[in-house]
Order: sequence, then structure tokens, then C-alpha cells
Amino acid sequence: MSIKSINVRNQFKGTIKEIIEGPVLSEVDVETPAGIVTSVITTRSIRELQLQPGSDVIAFVKSTEVSIAKL
Repeated sequence: MSIKSINVRNQFKGTIKEIIEGPVLSEVDVETPAGIVTSVITTRSIRELQLQPGSDVIAFVKSTEVSIAKL
């Protein structure tokens, strides 16, 4: 399968650094040039996509809200 086009503009190419699997949900840490991007997806999706540390992926970020905190 290949993606011809997608409307998500915030895309981060990277490599999976770590996967913390849970019974239903899992955390996927993707190392990108901008830093680590963490995604929470279903464990079923981890298996179906055959994701593992070292896999090259694209993290798509689409949000209607971005919060900012002053340091």
C-alpha cells in the first residue's frame, strides 16, 4: 500500500525508537529530526502494521487545538 496524497500538513518522518505495549493501547516513540514524537495507538494497530523499533514511519499530527504554557 502506498499513500498518494493526504491532507495532514504536519508530517514528521522518523524511526521508531521504542514501543511500550499495553493490553489495548500502546505508546510509540518516533525519533524525528525535530525530536521525539509519541503516539498512542491501539495494540492491534501495532500488530497489523507490523511496527517494531527501527521501522521507518511518518508521524502525522492533526489537531484542532495546541496548548502553550509559559516557562
